[in-house]
Amino acid sequence: MRVNNFKGFTLIEIIILIVLAAILIPAIIMPFITGIKATTKPEMAARAIYLAHQKMEEFMKYQYDDSNLNPTPLTPYTPISGHSGYEWQWEILLVDNNFIQSASDQGYKRVLVRVKDPQNDTYEIYSVVTKFP
Repeated sequence: MRVNNFKGFTLIEIIILIVLAAILIPAIIMPFITGIKATTKPEMAARAIYLAHQKMEEFMKYQYDDSNLNPTPLTPYTPISGHSGYEWQWEILLVDNNFIQSASDQGYKRVLVRVKDPQNDTYEIYSVVTKFP
């Protein structure tokens, strides 16, 4: 009686292994890739909020009657220099004491700053400048 002592894999077994790997590897790797892409979102949001606050601080340094705080309709988005993919716009409106848009000057101006990140998500901050001491 003769015993086979050959060790190894047959061609069929190797082909089956390759086919299974081709099916399973993408299914395992895709959630990791998606998770890695999502990790940049908090950073983008923090940068967008920082840029919005930076622009708001620029407006807040002016007195109520300064021409830089004249009512301005919503501006078009403009790129922010040094921050690729980020854009901002702003609006200055006369408002009443309930912060509702007003046709006349009642001593309040609402300033809106909006920043759009590279993924087109927008972040807004508002502030009110008053004429009163």
